[in-house]
Formats: sequence, structure tokens, C-alpha cells
Amino acid sequence: MRLPFWLASMAALPVLASVAAAQADSARADTTKSSRLPELEVRVTRAPEDRTRLPMAVHFLDGEALRRAQLTSGLDESLSRLPGVLVLNRYNYSLDQRVSLRGAGSRANFGLRGVKVLIDGIPQTLPDGQSQLSNLDLGVVNRVEVLTGPAGALYGNASGGVLSFTTDVPWGPFYARLRVAGGSFGTTKWQGVATARRGRAEGLISYSRLDADGFRQHSAARQTQLVAKGNLTLSEFSTLSLRLALSDAPKAENPGALTAAEYAVRRDSAAGSNILRGADKAVSQQQLALSYRWIDRTGATFEASAFGILRDLANPLAAPPPAPITATSGTYNTIDRVVGGVRAAGTVPLGGLGRDIRLSAGVDLQTMRDNRTNARSNGGAPTADLLVDQRETVTEFGPFAQLHWQATPAVLFLGAVRYDRLDFRVTDRLLADGVDNGGKRVMESVSGSGGVSLALAPSTTVYANLATSFESPTTTELVNQPNGTGGFNTILGPQRTLSAEVGARSRLGENIDLSIAVFSSWIRDAIVQAREQDGRAFFQNAGRVRNQGLEAGIGAAPWPWLRLDGAYTYAKYRFTEYRIPNGAAVDTLDGKRLPGVPQHFFRMSALGSFGAFRVELEQSGAGDVFGDDRNTLRVDGWGAGTTSFRVSGTIKRGGLSFEPFAAANNLFDRRYVGSVNLNGAGGRILEPAPGRTIYVGLEVSWPGW
Repeated sequence: MRLPFWLASMAALPVLASVAAAQADSARADTTKSSRLPELEVRVTRAPEDRTRLPMAVHFLDGEALRRAQLTSGLDESLSRLPGVLVLNRYNYSLDQRVSLRGAGSRANFGLRGVKVLIDGIPQTLPDGQSQLSNLDLGVVNRVEVLTGPAGALYGNASGGVLSFTTDVPWGPFYARLRVAGGSFGTTKWQGVATARRGRAEGLISYSRLDADGFRQHSAARQTQLVAKGNLTLSEFSTLSLRLALSDAPKAENPGALTAAEYAVRRDSAAGSNILRGADKAVSQQQLALSYRWIDRTGATFEASAFGILRDLANPLAAPPPAPITATSGTYNTIDRVVGGVRAAGTVPLGGLGRDIRLSAGVDLQTMRDNRTNARSNGGAPTADLLVDQRETVTEFGPFAQLHWQATPAVLFLGAVRYDRLDFRVTDRLLADGVDNGGKRVMESVSGSGGVSLALAPSTTVYANLATSFESPTTTELVNQPNGTGGFNTILGPQRTLSAEVGARSRLGENIDLSIAVFSSWIRDAIVQAREQDGRAFFQNAGRVRNQGLEAGIGAAPWPWLRLDGAYTYAKYRFTEYRIPNGAAVDTLDGKRLPGVPQHFFRMSALGSFGAFRVELEQSGAGDVFGDDRNTLRVDGWGAGTTSFRVSGTIKRGGLSFEPFAAANNLFDRRYVGSVNLNGAGGRILEPAPGRTIYVGLEVSWPGW
């Protein structure tokens, strides 16, 4: 199913053609209104809501905060500025950064787990709960909304939190920009973006390329992305949107995790087995989506979308195959994936019962099909010795309903309920071994949430909520069996969560914003990574886990030229009932900390604007973590933290705008570990962070006409 990148790019032509046609019709009046959201309105709740009154923790960042003097190469650059959001950079392009919202997602060995991801309202999360960020280009994102805490009643499986990204929309008839940045470790990124708007049509196209040698041995990467979208206003009340995203990453070398001894000698080294066995990843992905939105003067809305994804993965792993093996023997994994889905939801205002009551209802239907093979490899090259050949399918069906009741001007009730059914099927196509490992699993759940907020003053709100959610194992977690056989793990099941939260948010005057949330979650049958070996992870259900925490954020502008921001997260995550075999004995891990998550994490920044120039100073810090469930492998925190310094300016000449920028990360060259590989075999858990890194860049933009 792999398409040449240039050929797949041709699919963008209809989007550009529609915009060009609209441009040519100069006699037509420009009636399209900007679709940028007001600052106080959010849609991550699946219906427009006033963020200041919501009975849950929702935060957002705009495009300027995401791009200002940044490489736009990773979520850690900006998302950790938000309370409750932990993004740990593994400095390994073969694995996505580890994103954790209140503990959800912390177990991910690659990709994202437990977190729902959307781009322009289109799911990037598969029905089995795993998310990939292949189609996310931060260079064209103008807003991200984050819901921290269980959202299973709205989004179903794997919704321990939600990341919702919205890409740029045109501000005028035409706009274009070119951005080039480069710096340490051979890292370069260039990007060209053009937007147009005329009459009833608007569109965007972006093309970018990222190249990196990597700061460690065997960590080079290359990725090319194309994003195109077009919006057509059909009437005063309705809009049709088309979105295309293409990604081609032919190289993403995997240096693996290090032992403490290897880290002490040379922290930029790679695991020897990863080099000898050619651990790498090549992935190509295409997504096409069509969306329709209708809204009338009464506030009634209807939204529907249909989307499809093609993904091809070739992934040489350092994980050894069954004996016999040599130093260069690994496992060559391939996946040919097809995904399709539809989403539909509507909101209607109802009379009575108070000032404002709205009912929303909808359904999500998504299916995926993976053709998976595992073969014995030699130095990263596949051999004819096939170990696994199977077809996996997952189907998700999830209807939901949500009630918004503004009982009084000060009191808001928000409740939701959802039913989810997941059907997992595997067909074994390698029957020469005389064993049919085919089978099926069905997982069902009903999730609910209820919250109330009270406005103590026009700018101050307190709230409380209670929610349940569930999270299934992903197909990768189900098929990764310690004995190396095909089929599904019949023992591994879903985890279920009950969460309670109280919080408050306030604006003091016009210049200070405050937020705080305290939460507690009870998790039953928690899915944990029991063991990792050379890039392959194996999972099991623990007994019970309790996550308790506090999230606090502040933003202040004491003077027009100065902006101060800070976020702090306290995370007390513990196993409360966990037994694990240890030879003939059984270890009791009750009271042990969840590995991979620091108890304390903070980020604070100061942004000064001096005319056309901007200077930003940022400090980030994290406490110690454990690399294993038994808490025997402790990894030091970041001490006083790491410092980043960024400077940028704007110069306008001849109708063009020039924005040069420069930055230094880890300014004082602190030695620290960016992330840990959970329960790595032989103590191989350390994923080092680089020392001081420097980059410079230039953005040239043309506002057009």
C-alpha cells in the first residue's frame, strides 16, 4: 500500500484548484468569516463551551507560543508549559516523545497511549487506543487544546486525556511564508506555507522537511510532510472541509536505551545490539478526511466527518528472534495498515429547566486492518525465515450523549455517558508450523462523567467532577507475546479508571490568570510494561493503582512588555495492589511508585517584548524517576533544571516581513536523562538528553494582498 510521496502529493491538487478558482472570481464578495476560535471558547469537549465555566481542566496554547523561535520538531518545546502535561523527549526519532496526562500515556514504549489525539477534529488515535503523530506538523498548528483527566464519556477507549490540534486558517486573501532553521547535531528544518481566501473558499498548503544526524550514535532521521486543506462555505449555516496529510519518514535510526555503566562512559553512545542488528524505522502515512459542519441561529449544530488512513511500516528491531541467534540476529517487523472511520455528532438547545440546556449526541465508528509480519533479520535486513504472518482487525463502535445545563447564571452542570465495543480479530496466515494462532477478543465498557461548576464572580469559577473511563490493550501489546508466537495474548485485558477532581480558575484584573486542580484516580487492572528487550515490550495487568496529584498554572503580564508564565505538577502515583512473579517466589509491589513519571515537574518562563525584538528565558525541572516496577533502578532528576534562551525579531522591508531567531537549549550544559525505558532488560533503561544545543533560523513572510 506504500505510495511514492510525489504521487500521493498529487491528491493535494483538488484543494489548490478550488482555492485558485475562488481567487479568480474577483467579483465575488468576501463573505467568509475567520474560523479562529475566541480565546474563551473551546471545542475539545465535542461541543463549543466557555472554558472559564467548564467543570474540568482544559488548557490551550496558540500558534505563536508553539512556533516562537522554536524548531517545531517536538511537543516538548511548548506543551509542557501547561499544567498536568508531561512531555519527555527520548531524543530518538524512531520513538515518539512520551506524553503523559495524569499518568495516562506513561507506559508507551512507542507512539502515544491513553491519550486521544485529534487534528482539525480528525482522530489520529486508532480504535485500539494507540496514536501516532506522523501527520502532525507543529509548523502549521495555530492552536492546541488539552483536556487533562478521563474523557472516556466523550471519546471512548484510551481517553485519559485529549490533545486537539487546529491548523492555520487564512487571515486574508493571500499569505505565504518560508522558514528555515538549523543547528546542533546536523538538525535542519525548512518549511513553506501558503494560504488563500476568496469568496466562499479558503485553503492552506504546507510542505516541510526535517533532517537530523542525532546527538547519539545511530540516531539519524529524515521526514518530509505535506499538509493541505480547503474549506468551502456552502451557505450561511454550513461548511464543507477537505484535509490531506502526507508523511514520509524513510529513516529513523534507533539507538536504544543505555545501562548505567554505558551512560557513565559515553552518554551519546548507542546500544551495541541496536547497531549490529540495524535497528531502524521507515514509515509512510497518508490521511484524507472530509468534514461537514452546520450551525443555525438557535445554536443547534451538526458535524460529520469521514476519513481514511494508509500506513506502511518497515521496522528492523534489535529484539532477538527464537534461537539460534548471532550478534547480528534481529527481528524485522512490517505492518501494512488501512484505517477508515466516520464520526457524527449534533447539539440541540432544549427549553425549560433553567437558563440554558443543550443536548448533544453522536457516534464514532472506526475500523483498522493490519497485515503484520515478523521475520528473522541479519544486520537489519530481512531474511526468508518468517516468524509471524497474520492479519489483525479492530472495530470500534461508540455512541455517546452529553447534557449541558446552565441551571442559573452561576451554576453549570455537564454530564455525559458513552458505550464502547471493541472487536479484535486475528487471522494466522503462517500455518506451516501446524499451529493456528487465530482468534478474537471482544471488550466492552460504559463510561460516564458528571461535573458542576460555580461562578463565585464573573472571573472566578470553582468546580468538581467525577468520571470513569477504560483503556484497552493495543494490538501491538496484544501480539507481543514473551514466547514469540503469533495470535493474541488471551490474558491481557483492559484497565478501568474512576477519577475525582476539584479545581478553580480565576482572572485577577486584566493581567493575572490562575488555575489549580487536585485529582485522585483509582485504576483497576492497570496495563503495565512488565519487560522490555531490545525494542520489544511485553505487557500485563497489574492489580490496582492510585494516582493522586495537583496541577497549578499562572500567567501574568505585570507590564505591557513582560509576560510571565508558570506550570507545576505534583504526581503521587502508586501501585496499591500488585503481585509479580520472581522465579519460584512472588514479589509484592504494593506502595511502589509508577516508573517513568517524576513526582514533581515544573516549567516557568519570562517573555520580554522590546519593540520589534523578543527575548524569552525558560526554566524546566523534573524530580527523580524509577526505571522499573520494583523501584530498584532510580534515575536522578534534573537538579536545578535546564535553561533555554531564545531571541527573535521582526524586520519589515519592501512588503516582506523578516523574522530572524536564535536559541540555546540546556544553556548551562547540564547532564541529565531525558526519559527512561521502562523495565528494560539488563538495566537498559536510560535515554540520555543532549548537552547544550544551539540553533538559528529565519522566517520570511509575505502578507500578499
